[in-house]
Amino acid sequence: MREAQFYEKLEENKVQCHLCAHECKIDPGKRGLCHVRENREGTLFSLVYGRVVAENLDPIEKKPLFHFLPGSRSYSIATVGCNFMCLHCQNYDISQYPRRHEGKITGVARSPEDIVQGARINRAATISYTYTEPTIFMEFALDTARLARAAGIRNVFVSNGFMTETSAQALAELIDADNVDLKSFRDDFYRKICKARLQPVLDTIVRLKQAGVWVEVTTLIIPGLNDSDEELTKIAHFLKDLDPGIPWHVSAFYPTHQMLDRPRTPAATLLRARELGLKAGLRYVYTGNIPGQGGESTFCYNCGTELIDRVGYTIRGFILKDGKCPNCEAVIDGVWK
Repeated sequence: MREAQFYEKLEENKVQCHLCAHECKIDPGKRGLCHVRENREGTLFSLVYGRVVAENLDPIEKKPLFHFLPGSRSYSIATVGCNFMCLHCQNYDISQYPRRHEGKITGVARSPEDIVQGARINRAATISYTYTEPTIFMEFALDTARLARAAGIRNVFVSNGFMTETSAQALAELIDADNVDLKSFRDDFYRKICKARLQPVLDTIVRLKQAGVWVEVTTLIIPGLNDSDEELTKIAHFLKDLDPGIPWHVSAFYPTHQMLDRPRTPAATLLRARELGLKAGLRYVYTGNIPGQGGESTFCYNCGTELIDRVGYTIRGFILKDGKCPNCEAVIDGVWK
């Protein structure tokens, strides 16, 4: 347990958290919507500092990040908890753990030094804060990221982007890349399906990009909910207007948690979304969760040369030279070294 950052004290021992865009006002003895930040006699505490529930060595492509140190490995960690309550959460067993277990916090004790040492032993190029929503363990992530950067290890967030301006700015000082979930382009989707709002996510994507963080975006496409041509085109135009070099990952839904009434996303839907993104002017659009169906490789946006041949998380061919297409010398957006 550690005193939280990003909060203010109010009258009558109440506090207001400014970590995520919910900005919960929390009475004494109560927790925020994330269920892992608790007001104890007027002081807000993070209950998950150093309580690691998942710790793995992953390919960076699993995050998914396709234009950030491709082929490298990322030491990946998480705690329990989340500030969303997505009906279709694919990691609900850990993201919703405190809600489903009467507030219980679980996890193995780890220090920031332990995490950095684990990354070094495994020769990981990065540490990823992922699986659940890393914003809710921001204090632990920032302390770890600070040590990692001093050790020459880069830092990656995989997040829902539901941050405040203050927390996003603090994060941008220490992380190198973020894959942000943009779950829909409709506020009613966020409110009904995730118990959140759209605008803070859009704001975070813009803030991180403008701060120099490498940003990729993922949209999980759910049949009948966010798969219309109109909505997918709006997402693509938002990203293109910010930067046409932002990679957009469109991935397949499968029934899970509280959303069991819809089928898996057809491969044809993802391929159509990819075409809509490219038509809107994005340079790189990738399909996820349908390996071998096309849409995973990187092509030069200028001449069409295949630069990175991928299937799933595996790279089968790589001909980029100093971040440029060897055929036409176009600069390919990304972090390659």
